Amino acid sequence: VEKMTDLVAVWEVALSDGVHKIEFEHGTTSGKRVVYVDGKEEIRKEWMFKLVGKETFTVGAAKTKATINIDAVSGFAYEYTLDINGKSLKKYMENRSKTTNTWVLSLDGMECRVVLEKDTMDVWCNGKKMETAGEFVEDGTETHFSVGDHNCCIKAVSSGKRKEGIIHTLIVDDREIPEAVE
Repeated sequence: VEKMTDLVAVWEVALSDGVHKIEFEHGTTSGKRVVYVDGKEEIRKEWMFKLVGKETFTVGAAKTKATINIDAVSGFAYEYTLDINGKSLKKYMENRSKTTNTWVLSLDGMECRVVLEKDTMDVWCNGKKMETAGEFVEDGTETHFSVGDHNCCIKAVSSGKRKEGIIHTLIVDDREIPEAVE
């Protein structure tokens, strides 16, 4: 395995199916560009005469569009930025925190990452979209699914305040799980 000597940038991107690691190699003398997603080579270009530009690829189960921008800062210095779905990584993650809820918990000695996509009410656990059953209850809705032998339920209840909107709570085996901050 060749050593990644031209590694110039590493990003961690939290998507519904998991946290993905994006690594970028840029050989400014050879013009080489290599993009790795979760350790797997996605793009390799040798002898690129233009040292600035973009590389676009997809990440994760939902094939989310990602673009690495290569810009010259001064002389032989370069800046590398990552866009996800056309937004800067920071903007994308800020927006994502409004549209998803994430919980991390340990079940049967295994770490589980549960993500709720609020717009579709899709539930993901460790990279897999879960089969769910939704029902209306007195104070809101419940979305039921199971992980192994564990009964899981995401309760959606109005906060009563317009600014806060709906509060989502994950309950596993009658135990409330605190939301994770990614």
